[in-house]
Amino acid sequence: MTLRIDITGLPSDRLRFAASPLAELTAMLHVLAAPGHHPQLAGWAAEVRAGLRPELSERLREAEFLWRSSQADFLLPARPRHSLAEELDDVDRIDDETYVTAALVTTCGSDRTHAAAPSPLNDADARERALDLAQARGARQEAFAERLLTDPAAVRARVRQTIEQCAEAFFDAAWADVAARLAADLRLKNDLLKHQGIGPALASVSGAIALAPDGDCITVDKLQDKATAARGAGVTFIPSVYGRPHLVVVHAPGWQPVVQYPVAEPNPPEPVSLETVGLRLEALAHPVRLRLLRTLARGPHTTGELAHAWELTAPEVSRHLAVLRRAGLLTARRRGRYIHYSLDLPAMTALGTDLLSAVLR
Repeated sequence: MTLRIDITGLPSDRLRFAASPLAELTAMLHVLAAPGHHPQLAGWAAEVRAGLRPELSERLREAEFLWRSSQADFLLPARPRHSLAEELDDVDRIDDETYVTAALVTTCGSDRTHAAAPSPLNDADARERALDLAQARGARQEAFAERLLTDPAAVRARVRQTIEQCAEAFFDAAWADVAARLAADLRLKNDLLKHQGIGPALASVSGAIALAPDGDCITVDKLQDKATAARGAGVTFIPSVYGRPHLVVVHAPGWQPVVQYPVAEPNPPEPVSLETVGLRLEALAHPVRLRLLRTLARGPHTTGELAHAWELTAPEVSRHLAVLRRAGLLTARRRGRYIHYSLDLPAMTALGTDLLSAVLR
């Protein structure tokens, strides 16, 4: 599965690599709301939560749907500014209907892809549908959606105030160090873009992002099949220190594509593709292949030995071994006339981590 961004005819200078204070603060808020996604930041999250004033903690709980499961599109600026205040001013310029629609996506799971759907601000059926979806997700979501639809201006002002209070409480102190790391990453990306072109620049962002062979499309390895187009506005890439392991992509109709990616760590492991994860899960779903793997976990075996051990025919065993090999779960070594198969223990061990990374990506 992939998310595709059409860049047909787009000049390379319309690919923008830039840091965003608002996007990074949003990534921090996501860590605070979903610390299980970020075990490496558990200590930071616990320290920040312990230091928050009760009023701010409550404010974060009431609005956390904007960044907990996914980030509202208006929190990832297509044109990053130098300061948080400037970016919040840009958010204030968004009309109520656009803001509310984006907020409801994260609050109650509304579909980003239906740009022509009636607005819940002026359509009774759409409003009722939005509230039903929010209610199904919990009382807090329902209360937030109700306030948002009743008085969007008041909710927008309160969300901005909450973000500004977070800046005072913990973001401003962290931003100086974060900005230095982001700047180093951006120098590398912009240098690659200038001297080597789009392909190498994208490859340096993440192994899950690639330029299609014809050069007209950026593909993002995500658990969804979606498509959007950059058109004349271009695509913005925003690095993040606190966003790991997520690749966040703005792809809704009417929004310029934005990709927030984690800044690379020293010697990072290459992400395993969703196709490989799927092949491995499919291979492990068959009881006969599980039996074969159980035997191979004890040591190398030939096809004939496996057939004898499990009372199968050699062609049957060969077919199952071929599936396991395509999934990258076996190693093979020839010894004279025979090929000995072994379980690839590192691949099996990493499957849980790879699956989790694919889901969180």
